Amino acid sequence: MSDTSEDAPIYGPFFGVMGASAAIIFSSLGAAYGTAKSGTGISAMAVMRPELIMRCIIPVVMAGIIAIYGLVVAILIVGNITTPATGYTLYKGFLHLGAGLAVGFSGLAAGFAIGIVGDAGVRGTAQQPRLFVGMILILIFAEVLGLYGLIVAIFLYAKN
Repeated sequence: MSDTSEDAPIYGPFFGVMGASAAIIFSSLGAAYGTAKSGTGISAMAVMRPELIMRCIIPVVMAGIIAIYGLVVAILIVGNITTPATGYTLYKGFLHLGAGLAVGFSGLAAGFAIGIVGDAGVRGTAQQPRLFVGMILILIFAEVLGLYGLIVAIFLYAKN
């Protein structure tokens, strides 16, 4: 049997672990920013119109979904990491790193977008309730950015 150190070096799983870490860290950072920014907007809005609090909590829920995308990819990656002796190649490590970075950075960007739109949207909705539908549509477009990263990450993960 040939030496597997060329195809499966000892540091190969490091890249897979970094991919799983990047997926959860960056998507959670985006979700946390989106939650915090939208939450401050909800607090400011609640002073003027407390009856709209439950209706305007949607940006916070949408920001939380971004972290779930990263969690799903991180769990998929971690479940597939093995030792180099059992065939975990450098190629697989790089694919897992790419998948984690794809979902992580897109989740970070989506979280920023959701936070900014959610903050301005709920404050605007307090002054003009007809802005609510427009805010929801823009939030959906911001959420889709994170979904794009999830799709790319799943494609990278599934490529063997």
